[in-house]
This record gives sequence, C-alpha cells and structure tokens, in this order.
Amino acid sequence: MALKKENKKQQVRAMFNSVARRYDFLNHFLSAGIDYRWRRKAIKILAKNNPKTILDVATGTGDLAIAALKLNPKKVIGVDIAEDMVEIGKKKVREKKLEKIIHIQVGDSEDLQFNDNTFDAAIVAFGVRNFDNLEKGLSEMYRVLNNNGMVMILEFSKPTATPVRQLYQFYFKNILPFLGRIISGDNSAYTYLPKSVGEFPMGNEFLRILNKVGYTDTQHIPLTFGIASIYTGKKLK
Repeated sequence: MALKKENKKQQVRAMFNSVARRYDFLNHFLSAGIDYRWRRKAIKILAKNNPKTILDVATGTGDLAIAALKLNPKKVIGVDIAEDMVEIGKKKVREKKLEKIIHIQVGDSEDLQFNDNTFDAAIVAFGVRNFDNLEKGLSEMYRVLNNNGMVMILEFSKPTATPVRQLYQFYFKNILPFLGRIISGDNSAYTYLPKSVGEFPMGNEFLRILNKVGYTDTQHIPLTFGIASIYTGKKLK
C-alpha cells in the first residue's frame, strides 16, 4: 500500500483505527514476542537519564508508556492521532489503575500541544516511520524536551547479513502481510508495514537527521540481527 504524500496522515489514522482491536495481539504474535524484549531494552537505556516526565509520541495502545513505569516517573503522557488506538490505551490504563501517572490522549506528532521544555524524555516505539513530516515531528519532540532531555526511538530496521536479510525479506513481504490480513481483516495495514520500513532512513542516515534538527550525542543500537534499532539523542544547549 503506497500512501499518497498529501494525505498520508489521514490514511495512517484510518489504517490504525481499522486494526485497533487486533493491534496488540498482532504485534506480539507476528514478532513472536520479541517486541517485549525490545521495549525492555529501550527502557533500560532510557533509565540512564532518570527521566521523571515522559512523552510517548505515537503511543498507539500505550504499551511503551506503561513499560516506562519501570523508571518510576512522576508523569507519562502518550499521544496518538488514531482515536480508536487511544481509547484502547485509556482502557488499559484504567484497568491497571494507573490514571494518576499515565495520561493518554489524541495528539499530532507534528503539532504537540505542550510548552517548550516540558519533558525529561520523548520516546517513540514503531511510530516515527509513520510521521508525515519526519523532521517536523522530531523537531517538535526536541522543542518540548527539557535541557539535557533525551529522545529514545525504537523502530524497525532492515538486517544486512546473510541469510538473516533474505529470511527477513521473505517474512516481511509474504508471511506477515498474509497473516496480518487474515487476522485483522484489513487489506492495507500489513502490506503498508514492510513498505514503510523499506522507505525509512536507517542507521547513520537517521542519525544525520537527528543531528540536523538539533540532537547531540546521538547513538544507534541494532537489535536482533538488525531487525530493529534503538536511536537516542540529547537536547543540550
């Protein structure tokens, strides 16, 4: 599924709303549960900065926001453009009785409704590749970070080593879209996934973009043979 540039944001919103009820199951099933380990690794890296106020951008159903509680923060706010995903995230928070710490709301990554210098950390899991304007979204996250605040981004990558690269490509292009379509009933979401990963700037190219919008001390940490990556950076003035 190719998203037209002029209305990518609207199409992404509609697509994720359409799979919202099956989203969590599909994430864990199609990754064989590895996504849990990736999130734990991401939170462990974030712990080095000891953030007390955290913004989870493209929060989806709130998995990373909830995982961030291991950092013992004072407040975690999650934002996402897909209303149905947000409602599921809110339900999770209520069921776990976490309303005093976690707040999930509808929000646009490119127009964050927060003041400058508000958060100690800005985090994203599997969401930056869906930004309509990548640099604008990253710049907004930079704006709302406190001085010495940390950005942490967990995103899919493409492995380069043989035979992992070939197995990955076959799974992503054939098995994953088929299973995603059968389970979710959506014909577009899981064909869009491999395309969006293929078009996303990875490794040093993504670090260059982080540096361009102002982040310093940027790092790239490959995970599981390069299937996913963690990117970090600091706001230092």
